[in-house]
Amino acid sequence: MSTKTVSKSNAPIIENRRQLLEVFADGEKPADQWLIGTEHEKFVYCRNDLHAPSYEEPGGIRDLLLALTEFGWEPIEENGKVIAMKGADGTVSLEPAGQLELSGAALDNLHETCAETGRHLEQVKAIGAKTGKGFLGLGMWPDKRRDELPIMPKGRYKIMLDYMPKKGDLGLDMMLRTCTIQTNLDYASEADMARKFRVGLALQPLATALFANSPFTEGKPNGFLSFRSHIWSDTDPDRTGMLPFVFEDGFGYERYADFALDVPMYFAYRDGDYLDASGLSFRDFLNGDLPILPGEKPTLDDWNDHLSTIFPEVRLKSFLEMRGADGGPWNRICALPALWVGLLYDQAALDAAWDIVKPWSLEEREALRDSVPKLGLKAPVPGGRTLGDIAPEILDIATAGLSARARLNGSGDNESGFLDPLREIVASGKTPAESLLERYHGAWNGDVTRVYEEESF
Repeated sequence: MSTKTVSKSNAPIIENRRQLLEVFADGEKPADQWLIGTEHEKFVYCRNDLHAPSYEEPGGIRDLLLALTEFGWEPIEENGKVIAMKGADGTVSLEPAGQLELSGAALDNLHETCAETGRHLEQVKAIGAKTGKGFLGLGMWPDKRRDELPIMPKGRYKIMLDYMPKKGDLGLDMMLRTCTIQTNLDYASEADMARKFRVGLALQPLATALFANSPFTEGKPNGFLSFRSHIWSDTDPDRTGMLPFVFEDGFGYERYADFALDVPMYFAYRDGDYLDASGLSFRDFLNGDLPILPGEKPTLDDWNDHLSTIFPEVRLKSFLEMRGADGGPWNRICALPALWVGLLYDQAALDAAWDIVKPWSLEEREALRDSVPKLGLKAPVPGGRTLGDIAPEILDIATAGLSARARLNGSGDNESGFLDPLREIVASGKTPAESLLERYHGAWNGDVTRVYEEESF
C-alpha cells in the first residue's frame, strides 16, 4: 500500500473535471519510454519461535527497517515513527501486520528488475541473519491467527482496520494475513490503456492460478489454492472485482474516473495526519461538502490518494497495476512482470492475447474469476477448456512478446527466460499451492511449520 512521503500543502486544488482525467493522461508515454515497476511482499518471522515480530520489540520491524541504512537506504517517518525506507531501488515499506514490501524503481527491462529483486533479498537476508529473522514468500500466513499479528503504526491502517469489517468478512485477513506480487506498466494512449486493461482483467485469473500459493489457514488446508484471491471476493464490493464496465464500448479515462468517484473514501491526509473520511463521498469533497473538512476542496494529491484505495484486479493510476498474484519465491517475483510485459508491451502479443479473450462474455469472465481460487489451472474457460489448456498458448504469446522486445543482458539473452518457472508449473499441471499440499499430506506429515524450512528466503 502507498506510503506518504510529503505534505500536500502545495498540491493544486481541483477546480474542474479535466484535472481528474489528466492524472491518467499524464501517464501516456511512447513505447520506447515504457518502464516496469515491480512490487513484492514477504512475511517476516522470528526464527527461534516463528512469531511475527512487532514494530517496537528489540530486533523487530522498526529495527529491521533502520538496519537498511547499512545499504544506503534513508528513513521515512510518520508522526516520529519510521514507516518506510527510500533508496535507489525504490521504497521498502510496511503492510499492516509488518509484511515487508519492496516497491521497486521504474526500470527499462526485466534483467534490471530481477537484479533489483536480488539485491533487495540479499539485503534483507543479511539483516535477518543478524537479527534472527526469516522471510517467507507465500500468499497468506500459513499458521497465524489475526489476533497473533501486530499492527504497524501507520495512520491509514487504523482507519482501514475499523472500516473493513463494515464491508466484508475477510477484509482484515486481506490486510493482516496476505502477501502479493504486482507489476506496474505504462501505456501509450487512452486506447492503448483500454486494450491493456481489458487483456489484463480477462487474463488475471491465469496469473492467479500460476501463482496460487495460499492453501493453508491457521495450520490446516483451507480448501483453496489461492485463499488470498478468495479473500478479495469478500473484502469490499465497492472497490474490488473485475470491473465489467472496462469492456463496454467507449471505455476510457472518463469512465474510470466516474467509477473512482463513486468509491467511498477512506481518509484525507492533512499536516502529517490521516483524517477519518471512511464511507464519505469524494464527489461531496469536490463540491467543498466533505463533513470533516467543511468548505475545503480536494487537491490532486487527495485524488491520487483516493485512487490508491481502490483494489480491483487491475488498477489504473498514471499506470496500470496487475494485482492477481500471490506472493512467492525469488524466481516467481521475476516471472510475474515477465508474463505481463510479454503480453502487453509488444503490439502483436497484445493483439494475440486480445483475440483469445475478446469473445468471453461478462458472465464467463466472472465465473472464471470465481472458480480460480479453488480450482487453479483446472478452472474452466469458455469453449470447454481450462486455464491449464490455454496456459501454454498464453506463455508462447508472452515469449514472443519478450523476444520481440530484444532487451538483452550481457550474455546476449533476451527476457523470455524469466518465464521458465511458469513453464515448469504449466508442464507439471500443478500450481505452487498443490505442490505445498502434496508435501503437507506427505513428507511434512501434516506439520505446516515445515513450510518455514523449505519456503523461506
